[in-house]
Amino acid sequence: MTSPSPVDLLIRNAWIVTMDSGRRILRDGALAIQGNRIHSVGPDEEISPGLAPRETLDGSGFVITPGFVNCHVHITGEPLTRGVVPDNTDWAENVFGWLIPLYMTQTPEDERLSAQFAALEMLRTGTTCFIEAGTILDLGAVADGLAATGIRGRIGQWLQDRAFAPDDDQAVLTRSAIDRMVAQADAYPQADDALIAAWPLLVGHNTATDDLWRAATDLARARGLGVSAHMSADRADPDFYLQTAGKRAIAHLAEIDALGPHLSLTHAVHLDQAEVDLLASTGTHVTHCPMTAMKGGYGASSAGLFPEMAAAGVNIQLGTDGNNNGNSGDLMRAMFAMAGLFKDARQDANLFSAYKVLEAATIKGAKGAQMEDQIGSLEPGKKADFVLHDRNRPEWVPLFNPVNQLVYSADGRGVHSVWVDGRRVVDTYRSTLIDEHRLLADVQAAGMALMAREGRAIPSEWPVL
Repeated sequence: MTSPSPVDLLIRNAWIVTMDSGRRILRDGALAIQGNRIHSVGPDEEISPGLAPRETLDGSGFVITPGFVNCHVHITGEPLTRGVVPDNTDWAENVFGWLIPLYMTQTPEDERLSAQFAALEMLRTGTTCFIEAGTILDLGAVADGLAATGIRGRIGQWLQDRAFAPDDDQAVLTRSAIDRMVAQADAYPQADDALIAAWPLLVGHNTATDDLWRAATDLARARGLGVSAHMSADRADPDFYLQTAGKRAIAHLAEIDALGPHLSLTHAVHLDQAEVDLLASTGTHVTHCPMTAMKGGYGASSAGLFPEMAAAGVNIQLGTDGNNNGNSGDLMRAMFAMAGLFKDARQDANLFSAYKVLEAATIKGAKGAQMEDQIGSLEPGKKADFVLHDRNRPEWVPLFNPVNQLVYSADGRGVHSVWVDGRRVVDTYRSTLIDEHRLLADVQAAGMALMAREGRAIPSEWPVL
């Protein structure tokens, strides 16, 4: 007779959306954890009898999913100024008139606090792994703050090098950016047990020279890292590359051999079909930020070729962007937006089903994060990153199809508990590692102080008395 296998944790009798290769959904499932890995997952009657758990949880009130992967989020700057930017600014005014001045007013302590706050919001709403958007100024302060939260993430210091001012020395700017990029990868290496690691995250648009693009690509390929960059959110990006390189943005990146499965391009709204075909043929990922596109009027529904990208096989993943763009770190809200945007725009209910959207938030996000073999689905041997959604809430009752419920009915407020790397980091709606009450108070005070230092009045169309 075989002895029961020891495990640290066994969750029984839960609905489990595995996202495994068969996309199995278990109505009465069991999930077993040993250390920081998934030991086994399957029907409870098959899994539980062969285990000797140190701890057992009743999962009958929960739906379990893999942790979500947010592939584009600004964790500094905007978390401290959420909602301050008027919602009638165009792309240029939003970025240059508001966001960059506010980012540059931050202190390292602001960034540390902001990163913790962003991580808390993500964890509390089911995101266990994120890719930062490439706008961190003090990487050390941010990494230190994130370490206290238990989240998994890929971060990078603000990287751009194009000389815009007449007295800028292009060679010096490029050398400095490359040196910083290599130094951060050395300081925060991507190892199997590293929750936080540094990637070459370019600001993108038109801010990086070809030399910086090539250096980032070479570094990523040599070390198994990813590269991320903003691109073609606005017509200004393809127009710039047409004027300076004679090709649209994606075609130019292909020409300098910057495309490939290491690269995730964010927004990618203003593309033509030839660019879509280049993304598909090279395995380049696209991060869709639907909430930002709608709020900022980017034109995703009128000009975006996302259905064409999906049909061509481009790996489309999801991001929430910044707290003055998408305004929320809840990836479940972005899932709802992605599911509905093109159904309405194209008047085609077959576009982006709930199943495809959940893939974008889990296994496809994991692929863009270069961790498809580690996270994104609940399978034996993968990292124990998973979420318990509370079924005892109105939006979850009655429960017939958990995928439809996740995408169309629920949001992150129903996330009860979260594990990252086998560690319970959210329990009964609260962080197990962070003093939330103190953090929220500190964020409110820091945000007000930042606005005062920047010297900008808080706009409101209605009188605030």
